[in-house]
Amino acid sequence: MATATRLRSTPTHGPTTLPTFLEPEQLAEMFKVPLETVYQWRRKRTGPPGFRVGRHLRYDLTAVLAWVAEQTRDTGAA
Repeated sequence: MATATRLRSTPTHGPTTLPTFLEPEQLAEMFKVPLETVYQWRRKRTGPPGFRVGRHLRYDLTAVLAWVAEQTRDTGAA
């Protein structure tokens, strides 16, 4: 299923506009990791925090970026 890993097109107001809430497939694409990795992060509680909208899993982009900042701070990466 090739379309499952592609980012869905959303209306944008500029070249840097990203969706506020990401689907698991979009998060996987963002980090260039397999979709299963995103689900493992959720199960192990090691990745960015996600939440459910009904039966759909979503990730708040602000929380994802904060998680990335925390990861780079913890590892000493620049």
